[in-house]
Amino acid sequence: MEASLKEKAEIIDADGIRRIITRIAHEIVERNKGVDDLVLIGIRRRGVPIAQRLAKKIQEFEGNAPAEGSLDITLYRDDLSTVAHQPVVGSTDIPVDINGKVAILVDDVLYTGRTIRAAMDALIDFGRPRAIQLAVVVDRGHRELPIRADYVGKNVPTSKKEVIGVKLAEIDGHDAVVIKELKD
Repeated sequence: MEASLKEKAEIIDADGIRRIITRIAHEIVERNKGVDDLVLIGIRRRGVPIAQRLAKKIQEFEGNAPAEGSLDITLYRDDLSTVAHQPVVGSTDIPVDINGKVAILVDDVLYTGRTIRAAMDALIDFGRPRAIQLAVVVDRGHRELPIRADYVGKNVPTSKKEVIGVKLAEIDGHDAVVIKELKD
């Protein structure tokens, strides 16, 4: 599908992403009254570096960083049979006990809500957090499940023919958020 998409516009530049990370980091600390019992869990692939950036930013102004982890949801997807005949499963690394903690799932784009549902299913296999919160860079709407983000960098109304792409330096060589659309 990626080959049939063309980039339409850059809607957030590197400075915008930096500001989003800073704002969300402050909101997380304020809402949770500090970083005690917080665990930031990035959903593979782009949620992981975003969670790392949030933890680093929180460390800068709190002097203490929350625990971090990463979560692969491949086997929890409800569309697994349509994604690939032999899906590639990545690693999950949650280095702390999440029981009784506030687990903050971190992802790049919130769309239908199905990725987050799968992430919650996967997370529950590791324990019972006191609460699960969600932080995303972009919420593009079109929910199919009753899921909402607690922390949103930017709401971007889109058509279903458009795709939001979050580019991160750690993966893509630079930071940006772009809108792509199907080629004619």
